[in-house]
Amino acid sequence: MQPTTATPTETARPAALVPTGSPLFSLGQLCATPGALEVLEQNGQQPIHFVARHVAGDWSEMDAEDQQTNREALECGARVLSSYTTKNGQKLWIITEADRSVTTLLLPSEY
Repeated sequence: MQPTTATPTETARPAALVPTGSPLFSLGQLCATPGALEVLEQNGQQPIHFVARHVAGDWSEMDAEDQQTNREALECGARVLSSYTTKNGQKLWIITEADRSVTTLLLPSEY
């Protein structure tokens, strides 16, 4: 009997799901709270989708003032905070610390 070789199959994702381009800042170590992971799992959503939007500067779900605060944070080295809505309407925050050492996915209630 000869061994068989399985060829891995990749599922193509629509380009709109994950922004492309150069990251605007370093993420550092990626972390997620148990609550954030549970909400993502319940919704069948992957953390990378939200992290990619965060690091690409897609803050479109935030008001204009918060978006401007993030743009200024990139210039002065302050904390960057993004807020996104999951499929079931729950808020998910992503915070990259000012020193860019860590980025955390969390629920607002876990802050």
